[in-house]
Amino acid sequence: MNGVWKLVLRVVKLVVLLFVGISILWVLLYRFVHPPVTWLMVTRGFERKADGKDWKIDKQWVPFDEISDGMKRAAVAAEDQKFLDHFGFDFQAMERAIDKNAHSNKLIGGSTISQQTAKNVFLWPGRSYVRKAFEAYFTMLIEIFWSKKRIMEVYLNEIEMGDGIYGVQAAAQAYYHKDASQLTRKEAAAIASIFPDPLKWSPTNPSNYVRHRQYLILKNMRRLGPLDF
Repeated sequence: MNGVWKLVLRVVKLVVLLFVGISILWVLLYRFVHPPVTWLMVTRGFERKADGKDWKIDKQWVPFDEISDGMKRAAVAAEDQKFLDHFGFDFQAMERAIDKNAHSNKLIGGSTISQQTAKNVFLWPGRSYVRKAFEAYFTMLIEIFWSKKRIMEVYLNEIEMGDGIYGVQAAAQAYYHKDASQLTRKEAAAIASIFPDPLKWSPTNPSNYVRHRQYLILKNMRRLGPLDF
């Protein structure tokens, strides 16, 4: 019996070592290579097909320096105002989210931009403790091996911004018929305002709630200090 347990333990150790090694190589690869597709994009594609729509993944990579400063500032103002100061996690935001969720039927997220990037690029959609654990693991890896500039670049190029629309370049062209480099602060804030629910909300046809989010994001953008990437 002891021999069986030793064999099981060796197999588990081997699996863990393989996972750690492969995941580190994967993260290092994406430090230099642009992620071609994410699980969310594929999932949404099949959902569109199931609804009788055409397959659609509208995604055009743009380098960090070709994204307007307003869009970067809007993302930080909307999603993670301590982005440049933390190591992937904002524990105060998590505590606030847990407290609010305990007294509300509507779930409120406390994820940082780093956590969202890890989730979008490396993991599957959904909510579970297992996925959150993997999210924390990959968040630590990208904080170790990537710069904040690279995290923001990948984040703004991979995030879902509409039905079949991924990344700021595709969003800028779809909503405003211009490149990401030409987005105004107001347009950037409007795009950032739909990040929590891009399939339901629109930056160009906003509800009163989305308009209020845009107003708050613009207000936070003015309060932010210099963003030194």
